[in-house]
Amino acid sequence: MSDVAQVENRRAAAEYLRQLLLKPGRYREAWQQHVARPRDGVINQMAVAEVIAERLRAAPGHLGDSHIMPYQLRDTVSAALSGRQFSAHTMQLFIEAFEVSQDEAGRLWRLWNGSARIGVMSGSHAVSGQTQREVAEVVGQPRHQTLSLHDHVYVGRDARIDRARMLHVIEAIAQGVDRIPFLCDTNVLTVEVGQGGKELSGNVEQLRDDIFFAEILLARTLDLGETITLEYWVTYRFPGDPSDPSEREFRRAVMRHAENIDMRVEFHPLRLPGQVWWANWDGADGEVIQREAVTLDRECSVHRYLRSVDKTVVGFCWEWE
Repeated sequence: MSDVAQVENRRAAAEYLRQLLLKPGRYREAWQQHVARPRDGVINQMAVAEVIAERLRAAPGHLGDSHIMPYQLRDTVSAALSGRQFSAHTMQLFIEAFEVSQDEAGRLWRLWNGSARIGVMSGSHAVSGQTQREVAEVVGQPRHQTLSLHDHVYVGRDARIDRARMLHVIEAIAQGVDRIPFLCDTNVLTVEVGQGGKELSGNVEQLRDDIFFAEILLARTLDLGETITLEYWVTYRFPGDPSDPSEREFRRAVMRHAENIDMRVEFHPLRLPGQVWWANWDGADGEVIQREAVTLDRECSVHRYLRSVDKTVVGFCWEWE
């Protein structure tokens, strides 16, 4: 691996780590308890160093760890979070100190080692006043169609939408299709490509305040009429406000036409909603037009299959008890 590529990998891992520390939840709470007046969007590096120092003092692995002070780790934390110097040892310090989950630790290591299959959604190229026509200008004319789409969404014990696994079967409607556009809202933290995908291409662009755009490169180039199954995982960074309707819904916007939409939302067994509805919205920014009460199954989930969807927004919404 070239030195330039290694630097980029470390920076990608550092960006994801920063997002995890800023994302509402136990990682942010761990360091914010050491800050008198936390500032939104700002990581207090001495507070982070305090968390790591506490871990080292509790479980010393080297001489001097049992008496280490936060100020001694300040430069290490700063270099890691900036991506300037982010060693494997430092990565492990963060993972152990913040008790990073297995899934998120694995994603950190894959980024650190140079996986182009993961993209951290932190684009900064904003385009104001974006409309559907303008989105089409960025994305271009459609070169594929959806034959089936499966969304499997997980809602955690903290009542936040945590992650989703997508299976997307596409058919090329043009010659030489080697990528597909990926549009998502800015609550998305990462996209990780699996089966059928090669990597995320280029820079993540922020088309407007609430939309990211990226491209997923396919594992192979499709000729006209050829199909491929694409698998990818999405993680989220919702603020954690159960009263916010946007944190109590998962919806799929279909700008043109899609076949065989299969949607499933699974709730943590220790945090079940009081009521769930299957709903239809008046556009991406509109209100619910109609909704139908649904019941959780034995797996604490709700499910709906649609044979065909045209230019609409559908999904599930719920209320907590």
